[in-house]
Amino acid sequence: MAIVCYILPMMRLLIATNNRGKVREYEQLLTGLPLQLCSPRGQQISLEIKVESASYAENARIKALAYLRASGLPTLADDSGLEVDALGGEPGVYSARYAGQQANDQERCCLLLQKLEKVPWELRTARFRCLLVLAMPGGESYETEGTCEGFIALAPQGNCGFGYDPVFFLPEYDRTMAQLPPELKNRISHRARAAQKMLPILRQVLGTANTEGD
Repeated sequence: MAIVCYILPMMRLLIATNNRGKVREYEQLLTGLPLQLCSPRGQQISLEIKVESASYAENARIKALAYLRASGLPTLADDSGLEVDALGGEPGVYSARYAGQQANDQERCCLLLQKLEKVPWELRTARFRCLLVLAMPGGESYETEGTCEGFIALAPQGNCGFGYDPVFFLPEYDRTMAQLPPELKNRISHRARAAQKMLPILRQVLGTANTEGD
C-alpha cells in the first residue's frame, strides 16, 4: 500500500466519535505523535450517521468519510464490537445498539448476561474486534484491525472502561477489562492493537517514519 506523506508541524486529526471514553483512549494510544486530536463536539460537528452494514470495515469507512467531508480534517474512525461464540457471534456490529438505540452500557451488559444465563463457563468464549480506518483529505484511506480474546464473566466487575468492559474477562490477568488499569488496557485491548498497527502508517503520513521507531 502506497502511503502519501503530509509533512506538517502539527496535524489536526479528527476522532470520529462522540464517545468520550473512546476519545480518551485515543489520546493515550496516539501519544508521542505530533497530532492535535479533535472531537466532533469540539469542532461543532453534529452528524446523524446510519451504519447498517454487516461489515466492521464498511461501517468504519462510512463514519470516517462522513466526518472527513464535514470537517475537511484527516479523520480516524473505528467500528468495533463484541463477538460471543455461544450466541453465533452476537452482538457483533450491533454491539452499541444491542438492547435498543437508547440503552446504556449497563442495560446492554444485562441483556447479554441474561442470554448467557445457562451457558457454562467453558462455552462463554468471546472476543472484542476493532476495525480502524484513517481517511485523508487527498482521498487516501488506510485500515487496520485488532482483536482481543476472552470470556464473558458471570457478573459485571470493575468500574473502569466503558461498553462491555465489565463483563469481558481476561483469564491471563484474572480480571475483566474494566478492572485493568488504563495503561495495561491500552496495551492489550482490541482498539489498542488496531491503533498499534496504525501508528507506523500515521508516522509515514506525518513524515516522521524515519525519526521515530515503531
